[in-house]
Amino acid sequence: MEQLEKINFRCKPTFREGGSRSPRENFVRHHWVHRRRQEGKCKQCGKGFQQKFSFHSKEIVAISCSWCKLAFHNKVTCFMLHHIEEPCSLGAHAAVIVPPTWIIKVKKPQNSLKTSTRRKKRTSFKRKASKRGNDDNKGRPFVIKPISSPLMKPLLVFVNPKSGGNQGTKVLQMFMWYLNPRQVFDLSQEGPRDALELYRKVPNLRILACGGDGTVGWILSILDELQLSPPPPVAVLPLGTGNDLARTLNWGGGYTDEPVSKILCHVEDGTIVQLDRWNLQVERNPDLPQDELEDGARKLPLNVFNNYFSLGFDAHVTLEFHESREANPEKFNSRFRNKMFYAGAAFTDFLQRSSRDLSKHVKVVCDGTDLTPKIQELKFQCIVFLNIPRYCAGTMPWGNPGDHRDFEPQRHDDGYIEVIGFTMASLAALQVGGHGERLHQCREVTLLTYKSIPMQVDGEPCRLAPSLIRISLRNQANMVQKSKRRTSMPLLNDPHSIPDRLRIRVNRINLQEYEGLHYDKEKLREASIPLGIIVVRGDCDLETCRMYIDRLQEDLQSVTSTTQRVHYQDQESSFPRVLSVQRLSPRWCFLDATSADRFYRIDRSQEHLHFVTEISQDEIFILDPELVMSQQVGTPPGMPDLVVEQASGISDRWNPAVRKRMLSDSGLGKISPHYEVPDKQKDASQTRMLQSPVSSEDQALLQAVIAGDLLKFIECCKKGANLLIQGPDHCSLLHHAAKTGHSEIVKYILEHGPSELLDMTDSETGETALHKAACQRHRAVCQLLVDAGASLRKTDSKGKTPRDRAQQAGDPDLASYLESRQNYQMVSHEDLETAV
Repeated sequence: MEQLEKINFRCKPTFREGGSRSPRENFVRHHWVHRRRQEGKCKQCGKGFQQKFSFHSKEIVAISCSWCKLAFHNKVTCFMLHHIEEPCSLGAHAAVIVPPTWIIKVKKPQNSLKTSTRRKKRTSFKRKASKRGNDDNKGRPFVIKPISSPLMKPLLVFVNPKSGGNQGTKVLQMFMWYLNPRQVFDLSQEGPRDALELYRKVPNLRILACGGDGTVGWILSILDELQLSPPPPVAVLPLGTGNDLARTLNWGGGYTDEPVSKILCHVEDGTIVQLDRWNLQVERNPDLPQDELEDGARKLPLNVFNNYFSLGFDAHVTLEFHESREANPEKFNSRFRNKMFYAGAAFTDFLQRSSRDLSKHVKVVCDGTDLTPKIQELKFQCIVFLNIPRYCAGTMPWGNPGDHRDFEPQRHDDGYIEVIGFTMASLAALQVGGHGERLHQCREVTLLTYKSIPMQVDGEPCRLAPSLIRISLRNQANMVQKSKRRTSMPLLNDPHSIPDRLRIRVNRINLQEYEGLHYDKEKLREASIPLGIIVVRGDCDLETCRMYIDRLQEDLQSVTSTTQRVHYQDQESSFPRVLSVQRLSPRWCFLDATSADRFYRIDRSQEHLHFVTEISQDEIFILDPELVMSQQVGTPPGMPDLVVEQASGISDRWNPAVRKRMLSDSGLGKISPHYEVPDKQKDASQTRMLQSPVSSEDQALLQAVIAGDLLKFIECCKKGANLLIQGPDHCSLLHHAAKTGHSEIVKYILEHGPSELLDMTDSETGETALHKAACQRHRAVCQLLVDAGASLRKTDSKGKTPRDRAQQAGDPDLASYLESRQNYQMVSHEDLETAV
């Protein structure tokens, strides 16, 4: 503090005194501060700032305004004296900043009356002291006198530091730096009521809730109590565990490292939408006498819900999580650890089958329709009353009704609530794209329970005694939905300048280098590994671009695996050995390279909001957290380019001429006598490249597959046996391994064999290997084949899909799994070949 006083350092003024008689100034002056490290460039000379990374360095490299963030070199030639008294524009976020001229400190009235007796004076002193203590607890008194402007959208930021992985503390500091600290509030210190009452008369007010869905519900409940007119819209910065409401409003599944400056732009430009809110009225079950009521809570933790209200299996798991976190809060300090506990509690509850009799103890009536018989018939173990499309950390339990005439697609502003039933199988299928049993879309629900049942309201659980619960529409809240922006790149300022096609290079970065070099963009560019080149439409968004990159990865894997096989079969070849390129993990994400100071991650649930040209124009960077350092070698020869045609959207990878040229350039087809580039003019039986076993090695290989002898199978392969052989029953090796259920052999064939084996059919029944595995109910083999890309829509000679074969074999769980994967599988290789 002594050093700060010597240089006359003052915090930036956040309010103005109310006692001064000087006329009110409607502008804010710059607040210049000395900085030892500064990003960006000097406003005067346009040159960058020299960075001093030493902590003990006392050299001041820049002078910057804490309001508008303008920065100058600490030189007479750059920072002029007239800058000191200039008015400040508040910078790029002036529309959302509450100026200090709006916040007026109320001068405390002074009592000039003097008491005549000492006793009265002591009494009044005690009374004043107690009042002073109360005033100190409430904070300093302020009043807000805004200046109305249609361009202003003042923002209140409420941060819950305890949400999710305790990211709120860092976020709180960043918002205080970009905004007026008196418009940023810590919810762990006090609730949102005082702040909302203080700013209730500010026009065009917006609110940013930094926390989980519970934090948003808390703020909406206070807005209901205050009855602000009009109610300010609420945006969400997801810091919680599930963040289903944030996903619904396009704010993503969790905050990573997006710059606060861009978040403020999204809040300012966001679209105002409506959100239905529902009342929960709880009464004692009138059908049960008083002495038969079981122990349990007599009321729900919340009487209003915004997301969902559920009872049964999921509520029981949430209740266990809630009780464990209350007992040991220090063990739940990260979003990943919280999700791992959910998974473990769900598995334990699944083994105990605590919710198996739920359907026998509930009665559900929706808009006068009794759903109880259907619930008992299907033996649901979980019932969900859903208001938003997202549930359970991003899943979509309502699904897409499609052509089903009884139901409409789900909306969060239509005044209807969706009723969904789940069994254990359908709950498990949620994580792979499945959905529950759609029961009803209604406006009112009457729910009767006849035993104590776990329930949850927007993630707040309890065990409720037998009760009568009524659900009805309460009101609609204003929310801010993140909208797609086209203003990040100069290229998009003119709609006519958008190119029809963009040729973009894709580079991959691992997590260690990203965390270590994210402050140095040039070093991070040099450390990236090229994955390939894609050609996409100029108006392509990142969600579509992800599909093309996944196809590019399939191209690279097919070329690399074939190159490995060729080089293995001819060790004397002059071609160098190519190491395998690690596949992209399902957790890879895009990186925005347009920020001035660093790269930052883009949440997967927000990819449809970003265009490719917003993050780059000539190259794309993607972050793969599971990329292994030791496998970062040079790209193999013949690195494929995925060209997406503007009209049809079909990749040139499936063009036989391009494919033949690509393989020829990489030296394939010249060494191995067993490999041949497929040609569209040849017969289908020839392109399959299957041969009859003529050698003793091939005969031994077939016998090893039928017997399930993995060691012998690998030994035969090393001796040069052909994986493309065909048995006497016209079935490939993959058919035999899938039929007998030898998952290790299936895995080896998928890793070392050609991709043509995956969807190959035998000549008798027309079945693929997936058909064989589904008929024999080999679940592990089915999962291996599906993950490898086996077609789930291919039919045999009787017109049956693998899902139909699993249903005929009496395995409904396997059939449900195959159906859910079929709905979300990409177009198969065979369909693309036919389309071309």
